Amino acid sequence: MAKNILVLNGPNLNLLGVREPKIYGSNDIFQINQNLEDIANRNGSKIFFYQSNHEGDLIDKIHDSKNNGVDFIIINAAAYTHTSIALRDAMSATEIPFIEVHISNVFKREKFRHISYISDIAIGVISGLGIYGYEAALIYALNHEIKNF
Repeated sequence: MAKNILVLNGPNLNLLGVREPKIYGSNDIFQINQNLEDIANRNGSKIFFYQSNHEGDLIDKIHDSKNNGVDFIIINAAAYTHTSIALRDAMSATEIPFIEVHISNVFKREKFRHISYISDIAIGVISGLGIYGYEAALIYALNHEIKNF
């Protein structure tokens, strides 16, 4: 069964490739998206990408996802992971299954990054695998059984 998958990226991820490459690597967001699109296409699924530096835009996209038939979300909420109750409420309200992804290992970084407002409602969390975390999340999403809520 083909799935509709949304990859949602939060603030500053538009700077991948130039932002702190020792932490985040040298691939930009377009390269990451292209890799994911290739995997989704090979598996007969549709994948959509959205990045915003604005919390409300991300929340609107999550809300719209419910009405647009998104079956699964892969989210790197970036800094909003550690600060946004509103983002958590949006993820919870839509009941779309999701995986939380972080390029860096947040547990090897500053203490405030150890807190996530969305981890406990996520199917899983991938942290520290670099861009391969997105690919692992996508492979899981492609094989995840869709349940009607």
